[in-house]
Amino acid sequence: MQIVSFNVNGVRAITGKTFLEDMKVLSPDILCLQETKATVEQVKIAIDDLNAYHVYANEADKKGYSGTAILSKSEPISVSYDMGIAEHDTEGRVIAAEFEDYYVVTVYTPNSGNDLRRLDYRQTWDAAFLNYLKGLEAKKPVLVCGDLNVAHKEIDLARPKPNYNKSAGFMQEEIDGLDNYTSNGFVDTFRLKNADEVKYSWWSYRGGARDRNVGWRIDYFLASESLTSKISKSEIHNDILGSDHCPISVTLK
Repeated sequence: MQIVSFNVNGVRAITGKTFLEDMKVLSPDILCLQETKATVEQVKIAIDDLNAYHVYANEADKKGYSGTAILSKSEPISVSYDMGIAEHDTEGRVIAAEFEDYYVVTVYTPNSGNDLRRLDYRQTWDAAFLNYLKGLEAKKPVLVCGDLNVAHKEIDLARPKPNYNKSAGFMQEEIDGLDNYTSNGFVDTFRLKNADEVKYSWWSYRGGARDRNVGWRIDYFLASESLTSKISKSEIHNDILGSDHCPISVTLK
């Protein structure tokens, strides 16, 4: 069982590149997308060629912004959208698909912004989303994936010192938010399986950052502790292009 997560930075744009061919080669059992920047119907049209999947999408009230999707070869028991909290449910950032043994949740966590204008909101979001995940976990284990918009440790970005407490994605408040997930039973699967490996999942479009591998690891699979024994691989596929992010995956036994 392979599950892939990919911030596509516009599903309609990326399907004009090699995305469809790349996903057919990977052929994950479940494919989670973030930042689709499309309506539900536009997502379904854009990925119509991936006809092996049941498609579930969530859209923002603001057109061409945010948005998530889950594609699954097997039909989930149930699918739910958003957290049920009005202030957090206008940007299409969360989908949860229930399967027999666990939930798969995809999330596109709000970015604090270049001017840190949304940093306070981001902290409110992190607390609410953790509470939401723990509510699901009370029923069965949870595997949550997506763009969490934070590098957790210095190893997770190429230039930690000039960015610490100055740049969105490496503010202490954001790090504390991710610490709260990991201290409340959610395990960073990449670090679980790859220890001290240096690998990134996002690069700025500026200054040839990807060619120079000046990147950040801000995309994650977090798993309930009870699931970790079933995870055989947690990978970052930075050879796959098309977005400023690359896909990440977990493989379950």
